[in-house]
Amino acid sequence: MFSFRSFWRRHKKKIFVTFGIVGSGYVVYKLYDGHRRRLAELESDLAAQRENEERIKAQMQDHFETIQRIADTTTLPRAMHYLSNRIDEELNLLVLTERLKQGKDVLTLPEKLELWDKLKVLSFTKMVLSLWSVTMLSLFVRVQVNILGRHMYIDIARCQETSPLPVDEQNFLARADFLASHGLPALIFNMQAAAAEVLKSKQLKDVFDSSILHETIVQILDTFMSMGRPRHWVEYFMPDDAKLPNLTPSVSSNNLILSDVSKFDQLMTETQTVLSSDEFTNVVEVSVKTVVNAIVKDIFVDQSGAGTPSSGVALVKLVPRVAQTSQLLLDEPTSNQFVQTIKNIQDVELFFTILYANALTV
Repeated sequence: MFSFRSFWRRHKKKIFVTFGIVGSGYVVYKLYDGHRRRLAELESDLAAQRENEERIKAQMQDHFETIQRIADTTTLPRAMHYLSNRIDEELNLLVLTERLKQGKDVLTLPEKLELWDKLKVLSFTKMVLSLWSVTMLSLFVRVQVNILGRHMYIDIARCQETSPLPVDEQNFLARADFLASHGLPALIFNMQAAAAEVLKSKQLKDVFDSSILHETIVQILDTFMSMGRPRHWVEYFMPDDAKLPNLTPSVSSNNLILSDVSKFDQLMTETQTVLSSDEFTNVVEVSVKTVVNAIVKDIFVDQSGAGTPSSGVALVKLVPRVAQTSQLLLDEPTSNQFVQTIKNIQDVELFFTILYANALTV
């Protein structure tokens, strides 16, 4: 016992220091181990979050591609078929061509020239109107299905029932027929007035090459688009009494929400907002320009019969080909080269990708 006390007196300071070091090391180890565990948990949570985000992105991409397929294979073909029938009903060139054929030996020269002049104006009217209508309808339908698709995606995410398609949504999609059922008479009147104005100085004997044809089509479109107030063409696709519902600021965010309106009104409001935007106007201009170029190339390659653009042809010989092009423009969308051309324009693809993505963040 004496030796132990003696040892304790001599070494107690070292012993306390040793225990202090050991104790401190243990505390540091426990702190480190706890920190390591928290880091591991955090990394696991982040990995799960990333995996969830990737899953959501994949779902959104799949949903977006599905929406585009619906537009291409269901909504647009039905609307295009109805529009094609209505344009043929309102602008039937067969009457004029039959009168020219049957009266070949009995009509006087002034009578023939009068009929040819009418056929010239109506052929260009029908072709340019078909060009503009098909371009606008393909873009309009895609706006519709992307807006509706976003609402359906959100409803699914919120575990709300979305099948069968509710009445408001069905009525909204039916608006794709508004142009053919209501807007077409006014559109034909204005387009024919524009065509007559541009073509009044064009004689049947005038030689048209691809540049002159391109310039003529663009002049008709520009004359038509200059009629009325800016973006007056929206009224061909939506009733002019479709007013935007009141927008109320959200209490919890800077976003705007629709208050006390039906789903149909909300969908129509969003569509009208998109159609009235500068971004959509830019997409329309790019699309129309691209289709005009494709039509001119198609007409003159066909005229040459050799796979290369023709150097020029008398307008009287060009008129029948212009009339035929109207039918090509109104072909079923899945086999319609012009509809596919619009679909593949990079600016168009980007616009609808952004529209869908931005809509999902509203």
